[in-house]
Amino acid sequence: QVQLVESGGGLVQAGGSLRLSCAASGGTFSIYAMAWFRQAPGKEREFVAAIILSDGRTLYGDSVKGQFTVSRDSAKNTEYLQMNSLKPEDSAVYYCAADPQRVGVYEDGYDYWGQGTQVTVSS
Repeated sequence: QVQLVESGGGLVQAGGSLRLSCAASGGTFSIYAMAWFRQAPGKEREFVAAIILSDGRTLYGDSVKGQFTVSRDSAKNTEYLQMNSLKPEDSAVYYCAADPQRVGVYEDGYDYWGQGTQVTVSS
């Protein structure tokens, strides 16, 4: 069973940057792709970015293209999300997800989830 633990969230002023991390453990050899989703209060969970661990190919949601960068350290079984030029509308709980077989933009395509980390961007 894969466990995912996010870290790096917090409070930042608009225009600032944060880097989120997601460390995977337990059965990590089976992970094909890792992703980030976010959910703001009263809104549906939104796809942010994903990365295929073997070759580093990435996928981004339209709302974060050019602003966020997803990366991975396969040796550490860790995924990162570098968030730049943050805006108040980026405030949300950010969730890490992983799947052994596929990559995509839909949350039901991922078998494993972290507990989430809060990102708050003040204006």
